[in-house]
Amino acid sequence: MRRHTIDTDADITVPTLIAVAALAGVSKSTASRVINGSSQVTPEAVASVNAAVEQLHYVPNRAARSLVRRRAQTIAMVIPQRTAEFFADPYFAEVIQGAAMYASSTDYTLTLLIESDVDPDKTRRFLTGGNVDGALVLSHHTSMQAYAKLAASLPVVFGVRGLEPTDPPGHVVDVDNVEAGALATRRLVEAGRRDIATITGPLDTAAGVDRLAGWRRALGAAGLEPGLQEEGDFTPTSGARAMERLLAAGRPVDAVFAASAQMATGALGVLRDRGIPVPVRIAMTSVDDNVFAADAYPALTTVDLRTAEKGALLVQTLHRLIAGEDVPEMTTIPCGLVERDSV
Repeated sequence: MRRHTIDTDADITVPTLIAVAALAGVSKSTASRVINGSSQVTPEAVASVNAAVEQLHYVPNRAARSLVRRRAQTIAMVIPQRTAEFFADPYFAEVIQGAAMYASSTDYTLTLLIESDVDPDKTRRFLTGGNVDGALVLSHHTSMQAYAKLAASLPVVFGVRGLEPTDPPGHVVDVDNVEAGALATRRLVEAGRRDIATITGPLDTAAGVDRLAGWRRALGAAGLEPGLQEEGDFTPTSGARAMERLLAAGRPVDAVFAASAQMATGALGVLRDRGIPVPVRIAMTSVDDNVFAADAYPALTTVDLRTAEKGALLVQTLHRLIAGEDVPEMTTIPCGLVERDSV
């Protein structure tokens, strides 16, 4: 018969949860909550249980725990995005990096799923087949409703705000994109620019619509009329084409707010080719503090969306949902301006 004891000098072959709880001076359920990463415990209990775990060299039996709780100890990061777009956009890599780093501090393994272009339902069937304990859904274009329906059987957290409310309501972790657009535009106003155009993101996405609204809000607050507006798709090529259309319109432009750093780099290339100096004649701001913003010429003044922090918060929120905790439907991440040379 296995012996349960807190005497560390005795012959202990397999330290148990009961031994950890006894040494920590807490109940078995409290010790279990601490070990499983629940936030519903006091800091004192966390410290006591962690000290007992270290002293007893206790290692949770993941297989047994998974069997009892019917958990896979795996969460999925689902990317409903075309593969080429996924690998070309550093946004996804930064969010996934933050998510992976946070997941490594938990008992959960993070797995990446890129939705099938041919059979999107294949991904959803996998998610509901007992393979994962929860899902994170991250895409500019995702149809949230299709994944929101999974919430009845699987905890789901979205990394984007949907254009339309879902039924049932989903849990979302996202930046305030309206404020991001307003922040970038206000910087141009503060620099004395008055004919401020914009290159929007795709207007079938919440990010595209919200950043456009932020541009309009900042101009309205400054008493300025909205300038020229051209739509892009968050890629450098679309930014270049949009910049060409702005220049061809024949109206004054002394500044441009581009809704992504990738589009801004495309626009900068057109201005460079035309011999239009930035920021002397046309200033520019963007959204996304990534390699495109830092390596542009001139380097872009942009809005930091704290994407790695977002990835970590996505996993943290999903972890709390899996544990049965109350989680707000919307968690908003603050953004901040990064000053460089384009203004």
